[in-house]
Amino acid sequence: MENNNLITNISVSSLMEDFNPKTLAQGIAARVRVRRLELNLTQQALAKRSGVSLGSLQRFENQAEISLKSLLKLAVALNATAEFKQLFSVANYQHIEEVIANQQNKTRKRGRKND
Repeated sequence: MENNNLITNISVSSLMEDFNPKTLAQGIAARVRVRRLELNLTQQALAKRSGVSLGSLQRFENQAEISLKSLLKLAVALNATAEFKQLFSVANYQHIEEVIANQQNKTRKRGRKND
């Protein structure tokens, strides 16, 4: 019963904040910092190991701003590429009907919806 109260106390707006791009970027930056510290690396050492400039790494950890290329370099240096391999991966099917429906649809080369 205690779990139900906890769930009802969570507001919809707080749940939506988790999907805000800025919030997501801040979470990633925080996790990069934690991983760096777990490996006992200074910012300068990680910058050198990854090939990302020290300024870019500092800006990322402080302001959550970084290019995708630099983020991928950091992931390689921190041995965190598995997470990127799963990003936008093909959906897992739960029922045979989903597999059959997917096989009936040809692989799309263009989208039709504009909204």
